[in-house]
Amino acid sequence: MKVWKYKDDINTDMLFPGKYTYTCSTAEEIKPHLFEDLDSSFSENVSKGDLIFAGKNFGCGSSREQPVVGLKAVGIRAVVAESFARIFYRAAINQGLVLIECPDAVRAYSGDVDVELNVDNGKIVVDGKVFSFPKLPDEIIAIRNAGGLLPYTRSKLKEKHKSYS
Repeated sequence: MKVWKYKDDINTDMLFPGKYTYTCSTAEEIKPHLFEDLDSSFSENVSKGDLIFAGKNFGCGSSREQPVVGLKAVGIRAVVAESFARIFYRAAINQGLVLIECPDAVRAYSGDVDVELNVDNGKIVVDGKVFSFPKLPDEIIAIRNAGGLLPYTRSKLKEKHKSYS
């Protein structure tokens, strides 16, 4: 697992350039353009299970779904930031991408140190130091486990229809 570290105010155009908004709609089309103008090594070197650590206001900018879809598609396990833009936060829930606000862990990460993440227990270990964050609400965990809001809603509707049978 690798940790990708970024600064404050990483906006959606840095995550996925707006010039591709109307030409890339599938996850496979989006993935090669992630962080294209900010970190050209990202899309070629990211691996499933990697983490992103970032400063304040991660995901600010326009309310496009492509950045979240792309991060989920490349297998980012979670984004740990000092804070998130509200619209990006909601888009991440919709796609089942885990976002964690833990400013102290972000500030403690200096690169090339061990990081362990336990989302369900609300703990991040950075270079041996333990940081706690509020456990995710059960509904958000259920949405993540289902693969996003759409699959979660479909499963709930199926359950509801079975109870009427």
